[in-house]
Amino acid sequence: MKKKFLMTATVPSMIGQFNMENIKLLLEMDYEVHVACNFEDRSVWTEERVSEFKKQLTNMGVKKIQIEYARTPYDIPKLVRSYSELKKLIQREKYTCLHCHTPVAGMIARLAAKGTETKVIYTAHGFHFYKGAPLQNWLLYYPVEKWLSRYTDVLITINKEDYQRAKKKFHAKETKYIPGVGIDVEKIQAVQVDRAKKRAELGIGEGDFLMLSVGELSKRKNHQIVIEALAKLKDKKIKYIICGQGPLKDKLEQLAEKLGVKDQLFLLGFRTDVIEICKSSDLFVFPSLQEGLPVALMEAMSCKTVVVCSKVRGNVDLIQNDTYLFEPFDIPDITRKLEFSVQNVQKSNCIVHQNYIRIKKNSYINVSIKMRDIYCQTSR
Repeated sequence: MKKKFLMTATVPSMIGQFNMENIKLLLEMDYEVHVACNFEDRSVWTEERVSEFKKQLTNMGVKKIQIEYARTPYDIPKLVRSYSELKKLIQREKYTCLHCHTPVAGMIARLAAKGTETKVIYTAHGFHFYKGAPLQNWLLYYPVEKWLSRYTDVLITINKEDYQRAKKKFHAKETKYIPGVGIDVEKIQAVQVDRAKKRAELGIGEGDFLMLSVGELSKRKNHQIVIEALAKLKDKKIKYIICGQGPLKDKLEQLAEKLGVKDQLFLLGFRTDVIEICKSSDLFVFPSLQEGLPVALMEAMSCKTVVVCSKVRGNVDLIQNDTYLFEPFDIPDITRKLEFSVQNVQKSNCIVHQNYIRIKKNSYINVSIKMRDIYCQTSR
């Protein structure tokens, strides 16, 4: 009989975007793999995308399990219900190991597995407490994560700040540093795009300078600071595309209209051709307030696109040249960095090459080797 392995997260997008390679690896290792999440909570995905993901899991032979996780730690009824459902599931299926993701699912899974023989791996995709985080984040999340680390066989961190803090302060049996979830650098490089045709398709003129951001339209992604900087640059040839959807769409459009750059802003929503758009762009801008180790930024580096990003945890693991880093609340700083990049894009070949060489250590191959070792050691 095959050993059973449970992968769990609050929402399906966390599994689909960041864990499919782990699932493929577990299947190769001859595990029976189950995925538990709240398939009714679409998060950043469309209903169609969730439906495609569910079919993909079925075709792979992965069992899908609906757990009605809450999105926040304040929804007590859902927390209690999801704990009860997951506890019964673990006791019934007798999993050899489970790998949990996201703070709420990570909390519930570790508590539910307590007292069972199921080993627990938890990946922190960026703790909510970090240098510069709001005090309330430290008061709520830090003590909870520190306490739950006692019930964690392997705690995986994906950036150096989190790793150093967890290694020093927490109580997991093992704490590991893995450079992200892995990206397919070679596949991204192999993508062919007719740059002129793609830009025309997007409504970008031949002489325009195209900036691209990728990410949810949310406060955390901080897109508004780029729009404010765009207004200060006073160059109508600069166009700004954002791929992503989210609750701040109307506010971003209103801000652009107020600042006189409405015709320069393009909100494209969810896209399946982000790599093609990135390869057709002159600059990738990533202004987040908080990151773990961002896949979108790694993809841009793999595209050999010039990158300017905020100087925050995760981003600084990837981009280490201050010329291309800005303080996330400092509008004059980002304006200077964008202006420099616009004026010196042809001189950036050296830094683009350096970024590409650096990002290869984050490839699927390197990450999979490390994850295979963790899965093998934990399931013994």
